[in-house]
Formats: sequence, C-alpha cells, structure tokens
Amino acid sequence: MTTTAEQDSAAPQASFYRLRAQLLEQGRTDTVLAATDTLQLRLKVYASGGENGLHAHASEDHSFLVLQGRARFYDRDDKPTDIGRHEGIMIPAGAYYRFEAISSEELILYRVGAKTGKVVGAPRVNAQGEAMPGHSKENKRVPTIFKDGRFFE
Repeated sequence: MTTTAEQDSAAPQASFYRLRAQLLEQGRTDTVLAATDTLQLRLKVYASGGENGLHAHASEDHSFLVLQGRARFYDRDDKPTDIGRHEGIMIPAGAYYRFEAISSEELILYRVGAKTGKVVGAPRVNAQGEAMPGHSKENKRVPTIFKDGRFFE
C-alpha cells in the first residue's frame, strides 16, 4: 500500500522558467526552458543576419512568437513572409520552412513544440527527407559569439 506522501512525490510537478538569454554578435542559441514528454518550450536567439536551412519536423507541431527583432519565414516554395514583435507562425508537423533574422537587432523567438504521436523517420529532415540535425553545417550553423554582459530579459 502506498502512502499519501509517496503518492504526492510521484504526482506531476509544475516547473517554472524565465525568458532570459544572452545577446549575440554572431550565431544562435537554443535554450530549452521547460519540457514534458509531449510539450517543449524554448527560447531561441539569432544574431542579426542569422538563419537556418529548409527543414521540417516530421512528428511535431510547433509555433514561433517573435519577442524582439524581425524574421522572414520561407515556405517550401521559397515564398517569404515577414513577422515582427508579438507576431507568430504556426507550423504543423511535416511542413517545410526556413527563416532568417532580418533586423539589425537580435531575433528573439519563443518556440512551443508539441509531439504529434506520429513518429515518421528522423525527427528533423531536409527537403530530400534525410536527417538534418539543428547543429549541422547544412542548417547554416556558425560559431556563436556572445555580447559580454548583454541580455534579453
């Protein structure tokens, strides 16, 4: 028989997070703020001009909300759409996209991702359907250079 204390310790617990990130001269950062088995919250920072390669998340719906700066999102056909502060985009699982930071200040994004339950091959794929890790050269990863003592809060 389990005690109330044992039941309480096994119960799900809330977690707290803060939207704070160091600003960048170059590159990008991707910080997981909180996560469960199905939901993940991230804070992403891209230096001005930063970008990523065309890709899709096969088993995850996700959304970006711009907190600072401006982003240009492209669909699979390379059609651009610009979004700014307090604007966002919803990207269903399997939809191809890429984006770039287009303002002189850093692009700060709040990203929410939810697993769809449909596991199909690699979690993140390029336009040919091949695995494309976020830290790869194909994803336009460059060395990260931080701005000393400067933060988004």
